[in-house]
Amino acid sequence: MKSTSPSLFDLSGRTALITGSSRGIGFAFAQGLAEAGAKVIINSRQAAVVDEAVKKLQALGLDAVGAAFDVADEASVEAAFAGFDEQGLAVDILINNAGIQHRQPMVELSLADWQRVMDTNLTAAFLVGRAAARRMIARGQGGKIINIGSLTSEAARATVAPYTVAKGGIKLLSKAMAAEWAQFNIQANSIGPGYILTDMNEALVNNPSFDAWVKSSNPAQRWGQPEELVGTAVFLSSAASNYVNGQIIYVDGGWLSVL
Repeated sequence: MKSTSPSLFDLSGRTALITGSSRGIGFAFAQGLAEAGAKVIINSRQAAVVDEAVKKLQALGLDAVGAAFDVADEASVEAAFAGFDEQGLAVDILINNAGIQHRQPMVELSLADWQRVMDTNLTAAFLVGRAAARRMIARGQGGKIINIGSLTSEAARATVAPYTVAKGGIKLLSKAMAAEWAQFNIQANSIGPGYILTDMNEALVNNPSFDAWVKSSNPAQRWGQPEELVGTAVFLSSAASNYVNGQIIYVDGGWLSVL
């Protein structure tokens, strides 16, 4: 039996696209994978924020480039991947991280707001995942797809119905990807973050009652930090997870373990 060695987690020579990675959790993923040796592609819809994030990583001596495109628009996704092909960027790690939130009771929710959340949080993962997988299959060298879920991949909360349904879909999308693409040595898994200190959760962090609820109902008794998700992302991006497929790993401080 071979011994476990740091090389299992070495991402040298790999290229990783992280969607929605100009800040927050996505940026933490990008920095973590780059520190593990990967070339990372920073993504957002806005070129200016992409350039700023790339410069931050490059200033740390990390290998990063940018790609500004709308992950929820099929034509934009296809054009982006055609550009990667022209540049010789072979994406063999994909983290579908881009996401938005919309809090409103369902009886007041418009179809447009429902669709906007579904498009960004679920359909985009299909579109980008499909484009990446087509190329992984053609190259014949396998690949890694990591779809970012949520605690709501497992349990619902009031006023976030489209987000809940989309993140539940992410869990099963990963299983569907595994079912079809495992034969091509592609591993597709999910990460389900707990309550993490990010810009998207700023309103909740600043709400004293919600902040107290998070800390009292979580065994860890605190919010998570974006960098605490990085180890799981590196694991799922590396050779260490070559026989892990169709799974969701919750990084939540023990939240889902208690009632």
